[in-house]
Amino acid sequence: MENQMQQQDNSPQTNLPPANLAESNLPQDNLPQTKNQRKSLWQFCKKVPFLTVTLLSLLAGSAGALLSQMAVFATSPHSLLDFSILEIPGILLEGAIIIGGFMIYPWALTAAEIYLAIRGNKRPEVYRKGRIFDAVGIPLGAAYSVLYLQLLDDVVFDADWEEVLYNSQMHTPIYTQSAPSIWVLALVGYVGYLAVNYIITLKKAPPLLPVLGMAAMYLGTAVSIVWGIQVFPADLFSGCNYLTDIIWNKVYLLLFPINCVIVTARTVRHKVWEWSLLPVPDREYPSWLRACNRLLMQSGYWPFAAFLLMWPLLGMLIALLLLAGQRPDAVIKAFTETAQWNLSQRVAPQNIYYDEHYLCTVAAGGHKSIVRPRRLGVRHGHEVIVNRQLCIANAFEQILEEKTPRFHKTVRHLYDTCGFPVAKLIRSRFAADLIYLLMKPLEWFFLIVLYLTDEKPENRIALQYTGKGLEDFTI
Repeated sequence: MENQMQQQDNSPQTNLPPANLAESNLPQDNLPQTKNQRKSLWQFCKKVPFLTVTLLSLLAGSAGALLSQMAVFATSPHSLLDFSILEIPGILLEGAIIIGGFMIYPWALTAAEIYLAIRGNKRPEVYRKGRIFDAVGIPLGAAYSVLYLQLLDDVVFDADWEEVLYNSQMHTPIYTQSAPSIWVLALVGYVGYLAVNYIITLKKAPPLLPVLGMAAMYLGTAVSIVWGIQVFPADLFSGCNYLTDIIWNKVYLLLFPINCVIVTARTVRHKVWEWSLLPVPDREYPSWLRACNRLLMQSGYWPFAAFLLMWPLLGMLIALLLLAGQRPDAVIKAFTETAQWNLSQRVAPQNIYYDEHYLCTVAAGGHKSIVRPRRLGVRHGHEVIVNRQLCIANAFEQILEEKTPRFHKTVRHLYDTCGFPVAKLIRSRFAADLIYLLMKPLEWFFLIVLYLTDEKPENRIALQYTGKGLEDFTI
């Protein structure tokens, strides 16, 4: 009886409803699927790391632009009234290109190079996948450096030290007549990297070929280091109010040479290790080649051998450049025949100031054969270039101010409103030439008005931007 009662008491516990079993199994069935999805995503990222870094940088830039727009809404709630949801794709695209492509991506590539240098040691698969970072990052880093200097520091790369520039413009950091020598050395270094990593097979090639490629890489890396020394500002904290200004405006210029050094060191280290794993071939060499062969067959000597081979390679390149019209010391003069940079040995003439807010003044900064500058003038305490068009426009404004002050105030407001944004877009001499030509009909109209309303129009035109008026010459 007791056994039967125990069986009756235990029976409800063993017979569970099927529905409860199904519900309890639902999370357990979905968990492996989630893990598989995460694993597949991670495997994809490991398979194409370069594409992953690129996409993450662009997405981070879009997110940064969206957060910046949200911050604007938080500080200025009334701006929501003028905002349209159709503007969101444009904001995301601008953020991806400007923030992601030009601000985040260079740092992401540098971080990837550092990771590959640390984790890729004696790991052929990691090294093989990381080569795309080098092949794309090196030319991209050079382009970033040039664009950064040209767009943000107002460097004019076709203006040598003796040329007169305007406002905040800076002369080229590379002497234009010697620039071909620098570009050839840089190109040889890049070709050396491609040869060592993509063309030369260590199993089939003699050791002299990879050593020669490393010597070429040394030359390219040396050029990048000297470039970094040339353009990196000696006064690091000058003109920077915040730490972010130093990071973006100063340290950014060092990313390119730093990456070149990392790429060269990582490539040499890996190729030395890769050669050490290969069996040593049993070959007979003449007596005078045995010492060289013994040295090159031991890959531990490759870095030093490449350094020795770099100098005759440099001599041969200089000889070829000499035949092409370059000077023997062009590599040195490329950095010393400049002004305003760390290695510069020249003193540039003082920049001339012109007011970028006014179209006529901007037009005076065009090519001399078109805008025809006549003399230097004074405006707001600064020297400016003066041509006849500028003097006529300013004389016409004086007439308006004297004859019709209210109308002059309206015209001046309209001119400031329209002229300022257009003038900000003019960043080259060709654009200034175009503005000068477009202003020609207005110049003729101003001149007609001057001759109809002024007793001595040419005297008034001649005195513009001299700091004097007609009353200074009356007795």
